[in-house]
Amino acid sequence: MENYAVILVIMALMIGVSGLASKIKIPVPMLLLIVGILIGFVPAMPEIEINPEIIMLLFLPPLLYDAAFNISFQQFKANINTIGTLAIGLVFLTTAGIAVIAYYLIPGMTWPLAFVLGSILSATDAVAAVGVTKGLGLSQRTMTILEGESLINDASALVAYRFAVAAVTGITFVTWKASREFFVVLGGGLLVGWIIFKALSLTIGLFRKDAMVVNSLILLMPFVTYLIAEHFGVSGVIAVVVLGLGMSKLSRNKFPDHVKEQSRNFWDIIIFLLNGLIFLLIGLEFPIILKKMPHIQVWTYAGYAVIIVLVTLLIRMARVYLQQFNLQKAFQGKRKISEDALFDSKTSFIITWSGMRGIVSLAIALGLPATLNDGEPFPLRSEIVFLSIAVVLISLLGQGLTLPWIIKKLKL
Repeated sequence: MENYAVILVIMALMIGVSGLASKIKIPVPMLLLIVGILIGFVPAMPEIEINPEIIMLLFLPPLLYDAAFNISFQQFKANINTIGTLAIGLVFLTTAGIAVIAYYLIPGMTWPLAFVLGSILSATDAVAAVGVTKGLGLSQRTMTILEGESLINDASALVAYRFAVAAVTGITFVTWKASREFFVVLGGGLLVGWIIFKALSLTIGLFRKDAMVVNSLILLMPFVTYLIAEHFGVSGVIAVVVLGLGMSKLSRNKFPDHVKEQSRNFWDIIIFLLNGLIFLLIGLEFPIILKKMPHIQVWTYAGYAVIIVLVTLLIRMARVYLQQFNLQKAFQGKRKISEDALFDSKTSFIITWSGMRGIVSLAIALGLPATLNDGEPFPLRSEIVFLSIAVVLISLLGQGLTLPWIIKKLKL
């Protein structure tokens, strides 16, 4: 009953803070983060330990599904080159960049541990991208690139993470095996998502005029899709994204208006609650992790986190501007590049600055094994978890709070 009461209080607090944010002109996710951190330091507040498996299952499927459902398929297709470059190539580049910095900067950090940290923080977050940029007036192209990248890049980050953790436990890294697993994870997720979409579309065809049945099925299937994909060892993230893209197209063409209207209202409430809760929980988690760190190391590791955030921004900026240059060069060279895929320097800067870490990085960090195969404690686990949460908070608060001001200054 005590946990039940705490959850109700958190829900009520989240709703109240979300309403206040619109009045004081602060992005809702940022205010929820700040409030979560402040409440976490209240002595009477019970510690809320986040179970990473529950977070990944409860929050990720509906939020990913909604983001994929609302993305413009035509814009996604037009910008697939940029999305693929950022979601795959940039993830591995960022993993390596963070690993190099961590290895030479942090005492006791081995190469395998450095790559574990790099893989945890390599991917931008779909929830953060949508939550922070919504309502800022960005172009549909920019929103599609940001959302498309963060919908796909989790699969790349999770593959890098698996191999980095395996290296820490003593398993030798083999390049061809890593490449094969990446394509199996990615391709398997695509296949599972497509099969479930086809099965769901046939089922919905039988009940298409019954809004309650249709919307109940649509609510259930992101969770089912994620679980089935993960059960077979492929990407649940990609499977849910494929389902969302497919259902978006199906709903536009096949659903009656009253079903679409009810679905839209229903999902707006679900996403509002989940989005708010996840940012509040991230804020609440920070004081708990802070207590587990030796006080003498806190400010040192906070400094490391700031450096890591700056390094990730520089790597991202270099890759985004290079992509802008490559697209323009290809277009001028009469190669098959659509003019809709081109973007300017201002857009490049916004894409760079909007690349925030979020819930996936937090869940992966908290999911680090406590012990190795031989029963020994996982080396530097507390330090890696603290760094991960600190980087998430710095990137969300630093970039999220300044993003509206930057967009205004650039006159986008």
